[in-house]
Amino acid sequence: MATPSAQTCAARKATAAQHAALAELVDIARSQAEPGLADMARRMVSALLDLTAAGPEPAAVMRRVKSGNLLKDNAYAFTHLATGEIEAALRHEIARLLPHDVPGAAPAAPLELSLVPLEQIDQQMALGAVSRPFDLQHSEGLATLGVRLGLLLGRDLVRAAHNPFRPDVFLAAVHAAWRQFEPDPEAHGLVVPLLRPGLMFDLAPLYEALVEALKARKGPGGDTRFSKTDDRAARQAERARREAALAQQLRHLFDPALAVPDIPNLPQGSGGWRPSGASGFAVGPPDATNPAPASAASSTQPAAGFVQQGAMPQLGLPGPAYIAGGAAAMPAALPLLDLLARQAAAGAGTGAGTNAPPGVFHLPQLRASLPQGALSRGDETTLDLLSRVFGSVLQDDGVAPETRELIGHLQLPVLRTALRDRSFFYQEAHPARRLLDLLSQAGWEQPQGEDDPVYRAMRSSVERVRDQPDPEFGAALAELEAGLAARESQEQAALAAPIAQATRREKRAAAERSARRAVALRLAGEQVIPAVSGFLEGRWTAALALAYTIEDSRPGAVDSATRTMEDLIWSVKPKVTQEQRKALIGRLPALLASLNNWLDATRWQDAERLQFFAELAECHASIVRAPIELSPERQLELALEAAQQDALRRVAQEQEEEREQARIQAEEAQAAALDPSAAVLAGLERGMRLELSEAQIVRRVRLAWVSPLRTLYIFSGAGRQEAFSLPAERLAELLREGAIRIVAPEGVVGRILSAAVGPGAVNDATLAADGARSA
Repeated sequence: MATPSAQTCAARKATAAQHAALAELVDIARSQAEPGLADMARRMVSALLDLTAAGPEPAAVMRRVKSGNLLKDNAYAFTHLATGEIEAALRHEIARLLPHDVPGAAPAAPLELSLVPLEQIDQQMALGAVSRPFDLQHSEGLATLGVRLGLLLGRDLVRAAHNPFRPDVFLAAVHAAWRQFEPDPEAHGLVVPLLRPGLMFDLAPLYEALVEALKARKGPGGDTRFSKTDDRAARQAERARREAALAQQLRHLFDPALAVPDIPNLPQGSGGWRPSGASGFAVGPPDATNPAPASAASSTQPAAGFVQQGAMPQLGLPGPAYIAGGAAAMPAALPLLDLLARQAAAGAGTGAGTNAPPGVFHLPQLRASLPQGALSRGDETTLDLLSRVFGSVLQDDGVAPETRELIGHLQLPVLRTALRDRSFFYQEAHPARRLLDLLSQAGWEQPQGEDDPVYRAMRSSVERVRDQPDPEFGAALAELEAGLAARESQEQAALAAPIAQATRREKRAAAERSARRAVALRLAGEQVIPAVSGFLEGRWTAALALAYTIEDSRPGAVDSATRTMEDLIWSVKPKVTQEQRKALIGRLPALLASLNNWLDATRWQDAERLQFFAELAECHASIVRAPIELSPERQLELALEAAQQDALRRVAQEQEEEREQARIQAEEAQAAALDPSAAVLAGLERGMRLELSEAQIVRRVRLAWVSPLRTLYIFSGAGRQEAFSLPAERLAELLREGAIRIVAPEGVVGRILSAAVGPGAVNDATLAADGARSA
């Protein structure tokens, strides 16, 4: 349970957020009003100098002319005064609106009671009568703004009389600015008759800007409950973390300063002892005084005068290597590059004694032929790691034999490159490492013999570096990537038509769902005539679905169709004031034109359409002809109440849409938690490789395309197999049945290096979460 101090702190933060939001609204209102005031000043000059409305009194005529000329010559000063008065009035109203009973805050000063002068009362009554047309004209905007302010302040709504942005606040501010601007007290009353619609600056854009600002905020701290996380970004971040951890582990292997130093004169490894120069540890050749053990006579032991050294236990590398003559015969460590150069000069670089094809260099034989201590720590680690990498690739039956043969030719060039630049092990984008990864991936896809363009590119890239003492892997990589890109372009061209068709089908289905949901939400709790409700549920759903479909190519289509639906519903509601009926008559031509345009687009041309418009015309005529038997005050009250209900309904509709979106996301998250295949399905990305088992036949495929809504997946087969598609439901079933194995997306070099440094050295969190994706 929260403590009182925590509650007080939270209340203060909420109030501070409300203050900041309302202050931002004041700035928006000021910026919206300022340009309109300059135009209003020019209209006021024209009205004041219009002597036809001055009356017969000469004094009144002279006051109007004098005030009109004064305003004409000093319009900027009046605009500046009016802007300042509007800002001050809005801040005063905001201060009255905000709560003052914040827990822990200082108590507000007691209110002082005083009599209000009669002149001020008359002025307020006059401004109240002047503001009535503005209240009617902007009833919808005011009601919507009141509901949005209520959401911001944690209330149901802010009533019109307490709305800090109501029209009479702006009218009073303009009147106050005029009283300061005009030095003649007798001319102060000239401005009140001028504060009327058409002469006063338009408040509609101001209210729209305020509502949009509140919609974007939706509360003191904004509404982030339904923000969707980017799973791809999270996976990329996790992968970068794994690569950094792997690079750090590899640096510990290479750099003695980062690794734990060897303790001198102690045995090393698990397969034997490293001879020491200390007395009693040197091992010499067996003779009469130092006979060989009985077990040494076995044919499995090295020849006399050699000491066996085991492989690095942390790498799991096999094989014995030998050093002649004990400690006295152990040579000094030489750079492996120099040893390779000597062997190349002596013609010893073919891996004699092996069954390898001519010209293929085998790293394990090189490792076994070197005496212990002949290599530095870094060179020894480089050779051991590359032996592990090439050994794993060359023994992988999943890679085509011709590809394994090409990769075998890269052993010596890659070794030379890695000895010169050990970033091969740290950076996945290293050209030599990238070339190995691409070759193994292309070999997994089984190229179709020597005539395959991809295989030709693979062979050419290998020939570029095969026999080079200083191989340029960048050029070889560029050639291979160009070949793969050409194949990718051909595949995309072949899949262009199926992808376009699938995209249209998916977009159309999603648009129809969105249109049905939008119409249902809009009609929920709404009282409209049966002809209009049936029209919206039937014919207008198709028009709205079309708008959703073309929204990407024609932005604003959904807003246009939705606004037309809103105007249609508004048009068939009762109009209790003359102003509302005039507004209906003024908006009907545009409404009918928009209706006809959308219905033409949906190709609805039968007699039912004519019948609908006939019923709609009869409804509009009855609304306009209905007698008005209400007082102006009651008319205003009813108009504001209706606008308020509409605003509440619109906000409730938006909240319902947000709840529906949250429900769908919660169901998807729950399904992913209960069904691991759903999480794997969500992680599939274009370019990933899969093995699909059906009827005891394993097909190797690559994910060529994922639909925008992830309802359809298109796969391209290995080699020249025909592409095929699977819906999301079928793909999920195959994942549950274990009929799909997702090959690990990272490169083969990185995967082998991760295993080489030890399974616990790098915490592969992502592959642990998505176990099905591991190879």
